[in-house]
Amino acid sequence: MNKPRILVARAIFPETIARLEQHFEVEHNQPDEIWSRQQLADRLKDKAGAFTTGSERIDAQVLDAAPGLKIVANMAVGYNNFDVDAMTAHGVLATNAPDVLTETTADFGFALLMATARRIAEGEHFLRAGKWDRWSYDMLAGTDVHGSTLGILGMGRIGQAIARRGAHGFGMKVIYHNRSRLRPEQEAEVKARYVDKEELLKTADHLVLVLPYSPSSHHAIGARELALMKPTANLINIARGGIVDDAALADALRERRIAAAGLDVFEGEPKVHPALLTVPNVVLTPHIASATMPTRLAMADLAADNLIGFLVHGKPLTPLNPEVLKK
Repeated sequence: MNKPRILVARAIFPETIARLEQHFEVEHNQPDEIWSRQQLADRLKDKAGAFTTGSERIDAQVLDAAPGLKIVANMAVGYNNFDVDAMTAHGVLATNAPDVLTETTADFGFALLMATARRIAEGEHFLRAGKWDRWSYDMLAGTDVHGSTLGILGMGRIGQAIARRGAHGFGMKVIYHNRSRLRPEQEAEVKARYVDKEELLKTADHLVLVLPYSPSSHHAIGARELALMKPTANLINIARGGIVDDAALADALRERRIAAAGLDVFEGEPKVHPALLTVPNVVLTPHIASATMPTRLAMADLAADNLIGFLVHGKPLTPLNPEVLKK
């Protein structure tokens, strides 16, 4: 019996490739070439499944070229590279990799918060440039984390994990806004208080964005929202590019209308808005919030589990459009 054919669109762990090869005929991309949309579509023409990493756009145009495609498994919790409606219309299952990166991403979010608040990147640049020649009372003075107000926009698993770190580890007052309010016992566990978005923006000393990207959350933080924040406040984005209007943020940072920002995601990444590269009061990292080897391996394993579970056993683990399973 012939094995189903699958495509692995980016370089991944060799042990994950070996595991997939036990079940499938695998075309992989271990040289990690960046394919054009047409090259991706061409490679999917004869495939039953695909393993993607969040950077490969799966939409109607690609799906039209792949009539035998049954599943695309994303090695990411986010899936804004998927046109889920188009995938459902084509009868293609979409899966993602939630849960396995929650704690690691929350760790990084808090690290970025602290680096931003305490001006760590600025301090390193200052030192490396040879400018540290004396002590002064206000040299690179930042803002406190302990006892301050932590605001969280988006209160899913990662948001709650950040809230726990702030409330239990640093004695922070935690406020949050979300599309739906947590249950009372969940709020008590993370010591968080629900507020409307405007109060969140006006009150938070450190505002962490952890909401999923969708058309409705595009530029959820723009010029108007930045104007509501305290001039001493810090903004942290570990969610998705496009949630923040990067041009408006660069203006607010340059004019010191907010104190600082820490950004792991960007509009149009891997490109970064050039204005963000010219302001000193921003910490920039290249979308690495989940980047520990154990977590990345767990993400790859879950994507592989979805492919094996669906194409071999008919039971995917984390379907995004389970209605496809009913067809």
